[in-house]
Amino acid sequence: MRYALSSALALCALTVAAQAGGLDRSGQGVNILFEDGDVIQFRLGWTDPRVSGSLGGVPSGNVANSFVTPHFAYKKALTDRLDFALIYDQPFGADITYDAAYPLSQNPVPGGRRDVLRAKADTDALTALFRYRFDRGLSVIGGLRAQRAEASVTVPAAAGYSVTTDSPVDFGYVVGVAWERPDIAARVALTYNSAIDHTLEQSESLNPPPPAPPGFVATLPSSSTISTPQSVNLDFQTGIAADTLLFGSVRWVDWTALVYNPPNYPPLSNLVDYDSDTVTYSLGLGRKFSEAFSGAVTLGYERRSGDSLSDLGPTDGFWSIGLGGTYSLEQAKISGGVRYTDLGDATTNNGARFTGNSAWSVGFQITYALN
Repeated sequence: MRYALSSALALCALTVAAQAGGLDRSGQGVNILFEDGDVIQFRLGWTDPRVSGSLGGVPSGNVANSFVTPHFAYKKALTDRLDFALIYDQPFGADITYDAAYPLSQNPVPGGRRDVLRAKADTDALTALFRYRFDRGLSVIGGLRAQRAEASVTVPAAAGYSVTTDSPVDFGYVVGVAWERPDIAARVALTYNSAIDHTLEQSESLNPPPPAPPGFVATLPSSSTISTPQSVNLDFQTGIAADTLLFGSVRWVDWTALVYNPPNYPPLSNLVDYDSDTVTYSLGLGRKFSEAFSGAVTLGYERRSGDSLSDLGPTDGFWSIGLGGTYSLEQAKISGGVRYTDLGDATTNNGARFTGNSAWSVGFQITYALN
């Protein structure tokens, strides 16, 4: 049954790697804690989104750049009841670039810069977790997370506005509970990830309209506070027949709490905010076909909010299907998978319409037992 579970979890890793709600990328999973003994795990995912629309009849081109999602984890059994894990991931990110002909990529100021509309945000997180097991399959989870964040945004139509931040490191925490029944491969785990507050020191620049001289650029140092959102993960699995595993997850993310409001952004509104939180669902079936090989299929869904969205994130909800498999060697489990995502249509705050968008993701994972 553990072989089917391995391939199932490899697929679950891909279900959050294609622009699930807001800036979500890794899903902040803690499944490494449930591996037997001492293990190391490496995973690499690659996503190629195709997101395009138009404003006033002018096409945007494909605005979403492909991205890589790395993951590394180490787990050690400290005692018969206490486990420790160290996890590196990139929980949130964005990489958007518009065609130069798109109206919002043009600075209306005569002689102004010809930058394109773009946004890039990156985070790196290192999470130290402990899990203590009680009797009757119950356990508690807790730990600390260190997270680095940085961003750069250019909005030419807003008086040639751009902002670039520094890369502060700040801290949050993880707490959770779990229940297991190994004889039927059953497990339920509920984890809470705290919000993490970052104070960004940044450089804002403007190419203001007359009476400023043509080509004049004002550079303004400033600071902003931004919080990456709190979230709750519910992961579950159970054996439903010999060598067959049903598994899934529900993830809630508090996106309405994320607001980025640089003080000199010309429209005097938030540069980034969200009107709705997101709930992302996945459900899968894993099957052990032999002592060495197992496979899984997984479905994912996130409901459209129907909100008007920023041009810096022009998709709304999704559905997905993924396939994957795991091959087991003496001490290693090697997993791979592929996933197709149909990205929901969206209308942006500026009236642009984005339809018919999708993404392909592929991933590779190796888990190696150290004892």
